[in-house]
Amino acid sequence: MSILHASRSLIYRNPFGAVPTDSEVELFFDCYSDAKEVTLCYAYGLYKMTYHEEPMKVSPADVDSQTTRYTAHLEIPHERGLLFYWFSFVLDEESKKLHPEIDSLHFGKYYYVAFPDDSLCEGYVYYEPPRVGADENKYPYAWQITVYDKDFVTPDSMKGAVIYQIFPDRFCRGTSYDYEKISSDSSKPERIFHKNWYEDVDIEGKPSTGYIACDFFGGSLQGILEKLDYLESLNVNIIYLNPIFEARSSHRYDTSDYLNVDPILGGNDVFIKLLDEAKKRNISIIIDGVFSHTGADSRYFDKYGRYDGVGAFESFVENVESPYRSWYSFKKDEDGRILYDSWWGFPELPNVNENDLSYRRFIFGKNGVVETWINNGVGGIRLDVSDELPDGFIRQMRDTLKRKSNNEAMLVGEVWEDASNKCSYGSYRDFLLGKTHDSVMGYTFRTVVIDFLLRSIDAEVLDARLEGFRERYPMQAYYCIMNLISSHDVPRAMTVLSGQEDDRDRAMQQLMKVSKLKYARTTKLMRIALAFQIGYIGATSLYYGDEVLMEGYKDPFNRRTYPWGQLSQKQNEELYFSRQLLKLRQDNPVLRTGYYRTLVAEGDFLVFERYCDELGKDYFGNTIDKGARKIVLLINRCENSSMHVMFSDDKAIVQEVAFSSDQEESYIRRVDSLDARNSSIDVVPCSFSFIMIFGG
Repeated sequence: MSILHASRSLIYRNPFGAVPTDSEVELFFDCYSDAKEVTLCYAYGLYKMTYHEEPMKVSPADVDSQTTRYTAHLEIPHERGLLFYWFSFVLDEESKKLHPEIDSLHFGKYYYVAFPDDSLCEGYVYYEPPRVGADENKYPYAWQITVYDKDFVTPDSMKGAVIYQIFPDRFCRGTSYDYEKISSDSSKPERIFHKNWYEDVDIEGKPSTGYIACDFFGGSLQGILEKLDYLESLNVNIIYLNPIFEARSSHRYDTSDYLNVDPILGGNDVFIKLLDEAKKRNISIIIDGVFSHTGADSRYFDKYGRYDGVGAFESFVENVESPYRSWYSFKKDEDGRILYDSWWGFPELPNVNENDLSYRRFIFGKNGVVETWINNGVGGIRLDVSDELPDGFIRQMRDTLKRKSNNEAMLVGEVWEDASNKCSYGSYRDFLLGKTHDSVMGYTFRTVVIDFLLRSIDAEVLDARLEGFRERYPMQAYYCIMNLISSHDVPRAMTVLSGQEDDRDRAMQQLMKVSKLKYARTTKLMRIALAFQIGYIGATSLYYGDEVLMEGYKDPFNRRTYPWGQLSQKQNEELYFSRQLLKLRQDNPVLRTGYYRTLVAEGDFLVFERYCDELGKDYFGNTIDKGARKIVLLINRCENSSMHVMFSDDKAIVQEVAFSSDQEESYIRRVDSLDARNSSIDVVPCSFSFIMIFGG
C-alpha cells in the first residue's frame, strides 16, 4: 500500500526539471485504489497565478493490489512562468478506516503536497492545499516546474568556465604606480592613500568622516594587465571585475561617471588595452554594472558640487533645470530638510528611478552606457542587486547587450537566493526564464558546500539541495551559474572553513588569523571545496587570493591586498595545487558541459560523476573531442577515517574504513576501464580528501 509522487524520478515526472514553453510534461501519482476523484491541481503564471484542476486517468502500469497509478498530461503554454502542482483525492468514511496513517486528518478531500525543503522530492498527505502566491506564507508547499522561453540560449563561453573575480584596488598596482602623483592628484579630501601595499585595510577613516571605505592601495588595470600571464596559468576564461568606473570610494559601488573608468585605475585607454590583451589569450572580461543607484558624489546627483553642469541635487535645491533631475526622488520634510530615496538608507547612494525614460535612454540608447562598453570589447555585465531592479529594466538590458554583442555577451545577476522562484516587490521575478539574466551568482552553492564541509549537513542533504536547484533551474542557466565559495560580500572561505565565527567587532576581526593548529585542516577543506567547484555543474568562480589561502572576515577584511612577493611555502604549494586542479577543466570538457549523476551520498561521503553519452556528446549535444569521457569525484569529509569505494556495473559502493596515519594522499587517478561493464575498481580517499578518477 502506498501513496507517492517523486518529482525527480522519471517514473513520476517526465521530463526531469525545468521545461521550455510549448512543450509537454507527463505526471504520475500512486494513490490508494479505493480513492475517488483523484485530481491534478496546479497554478500557472508569474506576476499573477491562474488555478486549474484536471481529473487524472488510471495508468495501465500496475503498482500493487492496493495502489493505483494515475497519470495526467500537461501541455505547457507559450508564456514562460512558474507552474506549481499538487494532487487531491477523496476517501469516503468506509475507505478511511482502511488507512489509519491519515486518521488524524479531516474527512473528505485530502491533498498530497511537497515537503517544505529539498530533503525529499516526495510528498505527504495534508488537509489543506498548498499556498503558491508570491505574497503568501509558503506552507504547505507545491512542486515546481520552471517554464522558460524555448529560445533561451546562453553563451557557450560561460558554460563551465573558470571565472576569476578581482577587486581592482587590491589585486596589483602595476610597475607604473606613482604614490606621490596619485595621492596629490585626488580632489577628494576624504580619501586615504596607503603607501605600503602590505599594510592592513583601514577601518576608521578620517576624523572628519569616520569609516566610509575611501582608503586606496593603488591597485590598477595596468596591474591586472601585467598579471595576465598569472591568470592564464590558472586557466582562467573570464575575469569578473568589481566596479571600475569613476567613484568616490575604493569599492566604487557609488558610481560617479558611467562612461569613464576611474583615473586611479588607469582610465579608459588602459582598460581598452586590457580588454584587447585579454582577448588575445581568449579571456573575456565582465564588468560590474551598478544601475539601481549612483553616488551622491557623482556628475548625476552632485551633492557636493564637484562636477561641471547642474546635478539633480542642485536642481531640486535651487529649482533649476538638470538633465538628471527626473532620475531621483526628492522631498522636503516639515522642517524644510531635503530628503531623497537612497539605497538601504545610505545617503551616499541615492536610488535612481529605473523606469525613468531619460535614464533608460542614457543606459540603453545610442552611444549609451551599454553600447559604449560592448563596442569597446566588454564581454558581459554582472548586475549589482538584480532583485532591486525592475524586470523590465533587466529585459531591456538583456536585449541591448545581446543585440550589440551578436549574442556573445553575458548577463549575470546578483541573486543570493533560489533565483528560479525569487520573490520581491510582491511578485515572483522573471530571473531565469530566458528574457533577463543568462545566469546568477552561486551563493546557494556556497551555502550548501560550506555547510557540508563544516558538518552542519550530511551528504544526503547536500545532494538533495543541489538536486533541488538542478530540478528548478533551466540547464542553459545552471551550466553558467557562478559557483563561488568567497566573494567581496562574504567572508573568505579560508576563514569560514576554519570554523571561526564572525560575530566580533571590526577591531577584533582585523586581528584574527587562522591558527597554526587549524591551518592544515582548513587547507584540506579548501582543496575539497575547489574540487567541488571544478567537478560540479556550473562555472568555477574563484575570488582573487583564494588560490593562495587568503583570509579575512567580511568587508573590508575580505578585500585585503594580494600578497605578491610574500607568499609562504604553504601558499606557494596551494597555488601549484590550484593550477593543476583548474587545468583539469580546460583539458577535460566533460567537466564543463558533461552530464551529471550522483552515485553515493551517505554521511561524510559523496561520489558523483560527469560523463558524456554513448555517442560521446555532452548535455547540449556537442561532441566531446578531448580528455576523459567520464570523470568520477569522490569526496571524504570524515576527519578520522577513510572511504573505500568499489565500482562495478556503473554503480558505486562506499564503505568506511579505519584511517591509517601513513596513508598517502592522492587526488587524481586515471583508470582506462572505468567505462567498461563488469569492471571493479577499489579506491580509498583518506580523511579530509578527495580523488578524481578519469576513465575512457
